[in-house]
Amino acid sequence: MFTGIVKELGRVTAVDTSDDGARLRIEAKLAGELSEGDSVAVNGACLTATSVDDAGFEAEVMNQTLSLTTLGELETSSPVNLELPLRATDRLGGHVVQGHVDGAATVTDLSDDGFAKRLRIELPDELLPYVVERGSIAIEGVSLTIAGLTGNGLEVSLIPETLERTTLGAAEPGDRLNVECDVLARYVQRQLSPLTTKEH
Repeated sequence: MFTGIVKELGRVTAVDTSDDGARLRIEAKLAGELSEGDSVAVNGACLTATSVDDAGFEAEVMNQTLSLTTLGELETSSPVNLELPLRATDRLGGHVVQGHVDGAATVTDLSDDGFAKRLRIELPDELLPYVVERGSIAIEGVSLTIAGLTGNGLEVSLIPETLERTTLGAAEPGDRLNVECDVLARYVQRQLSPLTTKEH
């Protein structure tokens, strides 16, 4: 379980791909807090550290994760948002994030909004029922509040702290970003789906 509060901007130092999946090597200071077998969120996707040393860690990415996320697009030197799992005594600074990416969204616009920036993304059609104005969403593992809905997606405002400390500061139109919808919205939709089916 995570909160969507990025702890560190790590850097990919190696990517090994095969028909079986991919292995990432990530340079990060927080590796000092990891042990083999621990979970870590990489751009919002929960991975398991398979090898750890003082300089960083390695994680394997299975094909299903590669198909749902943008992790397969990472290259050597790519920056990545990193977060360690929530401890029972930690503050819940963002919202409940599972690290289970629902899909990839596409950046359609990034514009100035005072000292912040306004990021607009287009969502896959199947994710649209799970977003509401002023609701929560995780984009690239960053907990954000939905500032507004568009016909095929949503907008969020990015404060300077988020722009500086996460990969979202370098987002550009056309980029694909990992998205995890609010787990509460998914449960509500699941519970209501038999009712809407009966109505039709």
